Amino acid sequence: MKKFIINIKDFSLDDFKYFLKSSSPVLLADQTRERIIRSRKRLEEILARKADSIYGINTGFGKLSSVRIADDKHEALQRNLIRSHAVGVGTPLNADVVRLTMLLKIISLCRGYSGVRLEVIEQLLAFLNGDVLPIIPSKGSVGASGDLAPLAHMTLGLMGEGEVLLAGQRVPAAKALEHLGLQPLVLQAKEGLALINGVQVSTALGVLAVIRLHNLVRTADVVGALSVDGLAGTPRPFHPEVHELKKHTGQKVAAANLYRLIEGSAIRESHRRDDERVQDMYSLRCMPQIHGACRDALDFATIQLLNEAVSVSDNPLVFPDTGDVISTGHFHGESVALACDLAAIAAAEMGNISERRIFALLNGNAGLPAGLVFNAGLNSGFMMVQVTAAALASENKTLAHPASVDSIPTGADQEDHVSMSAWAGRKLLKLVDNLEYILTLEYIAACQAVDFHDGLEAGRGAMVAYRLLRRHVPFVDEDRSLAADIAYARDLISSGAIVEAVDEVIKLQ
Repeated sequence: MKKFIINIKDFSLDDFKYFLKSSSPVLLADQTRERIIRSRKRLEEILARKADSIYGINTGFGKLSSVRIADDKHEALQRNLIRSHAVGVGTPLNADVVRLTMLLKIISLCRGYSGVRLEVIEQLLAFLNGDVLPIIPSKGSVGASGDLAPLAHMTLGLMGEGEVLLAGQRVPAAKALEHLGLQPLVLQAKEGLALINGVQVSTALGVLAVIRLHNLVRTADVVGALSVDGLAGTPRPFHPEVHELKKHTGQKVAAANLYRLIEGSAIRESHRRDDERVQDMYSLRCMPQIHGACRDALDFATIQLLNEAVSVSDNPLVFPDTGDVISTGHFHGESVALACDLAAIAAAEMGNISERRIFALLNGNAGLPAGLVFNAGLNSGFMMVQVTAAALASENKTLAHPASVDSIPTGADQEDHVSMSAWAGRKLLKLVDNLEYILTLEYIAACQAVDFHDGLEAGRGAMVAYRLLRRHVPFVDEDRSLAADIAYARDLISSGAIVEAVDEVIKLQ
């Protein structure tokens, strides 16, 4: 079995996708172990001098940082920190978020600037590899000084307190430790603080969202191409020569995808002449510009999230080479918050234009019957498909309001500006869910529209997606419940099956 090795390197989105899909053990490289041990040794040397006040190590926290803590109380200080900060509320985070949060925390600590013992990281690894996941409430973080409350719940499990999921079953953390053959982690100086500083929860939410969005931007091109053929539109605006006149990378990629998806369309050939239309509506003609801008925004957001995923996010920082211990602001989640907010706007826009294409498909355009059904009136057909898409698109407009502009002071004004990165990540995932459904609704509507073109086929790439749906979802000749159709189509989208199948034929970008 392939192993997931933590070393001093950057990790890609594909690395995190592999981690989430596999059950490969997570292991530390020898070089990584050496950095952890060296960092802890340096911190212990500093503490042995018993001279300086060092934030959160021999002082209180936040506004209480002026309170000096006796040397024999360091363990109690860290234990109290975790217990007092574990005040999250709401529905627990799902297993993928928790697993990725733990991995990101390990990566950050392994950079060797946090001064924690190797045993702390080994406890985290034992949980991950033993399928033990702390139950972490989803609400309670403002994204500075990190995701304090949710990460405190994560740490409680390591200490044998609170509840965890053991192979998917909710049990007391103490029972899970016994199952793993482990003792509760006794936190020493700095270790509790190091475990809860940083925005690993926010970053995990963002990384999971952009993994899904990279699939959905390609899916949007595929279903958009089906809608172009369903509406007997023209691919001429997607010609590569046209897009050489613009410098936007995402636009060029989207245009190239759309042009090749529609290539070879018999529907297109059928209306090449004697078509009185001069140009198509914006939701068709401007897809490269809109999908492309969303791609560029997503690419930037992805870079920011991956940068944070492999960064040191602790405070204070221990520099082994110089012996300096410096209080910083690396726990602040502004980069994550802005990245998630930008990705949210992009996701909302992809949903907006998809809903407009659904509306056009149902509106009696291009010789299609109203509602995309025979005997309209007696049958309502796809009328409510557009209504549901409109509801989701409208919900996304509210969710796209930036979380990052809504700072609120905490910690008695010591923490007077916060990022709200955790909320940015949580609502981004809600947006992604909604977008997935909107594209699903367009997918089934566009395939229905293609069927009204006298048996003519859509473009070569688009037809791959059409046939994939038609394996299990038949043409709607009279009203029936579409719930099973929607569920099946959504699974084709969320699993990446559509993109994978089409990619084999036309090599999507």
